[in-house]
Amino acid sequence: MSSSFEPSLSTSGMRPPLASADAPSMADSLPSINFGFEDLRSRMAQFTARFDAFIERGRKQILEERNQFKIGLAELQEDQRMKQRDIEILGLKSQTHDQTLQKEAAEAAEMHDAISSVTMERDTRLAKRDRLRQQIDETQKTINQKIEAQKSHARHIDAQARLNVPELDFWQDYLCLRIEGAGREDRLKFVYSHILEKDWEAEAWFELGTSSRDYEVFHSRPKLDQDALNQELDIVNEDRDFGSFLKRMRKLFVETMK
Repeated sequence: MSSSFEPSLSTSGMRPPLASADAPSMADSLPSINFGFEDLRSRMAQFTARFDAFIERGRKQILEERNQFKIGLAELQEDQRMKQRDIEILGLKSQTHDQTLQKEAAEAAEMHDAISSVTMERDTRLAKRDRLRQQIDETQKTINQKIEAQKSHARHIDAQARLNVPELDFWQDYLCLRIEGAGREDRLKFVYSHILEKDWEAEAWFELGTSSRDYEVFHSRPKLDQDALNQELDIVNEDRDFGSFLKRMRKLFVETMK
């Protein structure tokens, strides 16, 4: 770099003393000054190139950053859109899940109600079954008691019949009596003959009910006085002397037919 120009240096200081005409001129004695314009121009050109390059790099960097920002912004928007879509899908899934839970809760409640109803019905049926079993046991016990009583009664009747057969034969012969069926298992028809001396063929009869312990007369021919008949029934039901009853009945028919 050339030295700068210093104006303080006056030409008078460098002026030589007056000389002759052959002496050199003052201009020849001046120092040569180099302002460095070429260097300055070159440096300015380099600065301009570096500055332009800096500006270009800055512009490119700004463009790249802007493009990158746009890309990032688009990615963020897309990501936000995707997340929003995921949120909506999750909302729908959550709503569906809630509906499913509500449906399952309703079905569970219905199942619990059905189970309670079935359990109650089962308990009712079990209780009813136990009552029926108890009734069946009681009925079976009653039936067994009745069967045993009937067997005992049948044995008693059979024994009594074996005892009564000779007596019954005697009364049939003695009272001119025959025994017939009355068309029902629990009734017997007793027919008397030789009641009237004037008409030995005339007959009288009555139907005797044997379904219960106390005897009962349903029909008679000829018709007997009801009070007299009731009196005879009271006697036989009290003393159980059937032979005497048959004898009194014949006497009652004889009195009625006379």
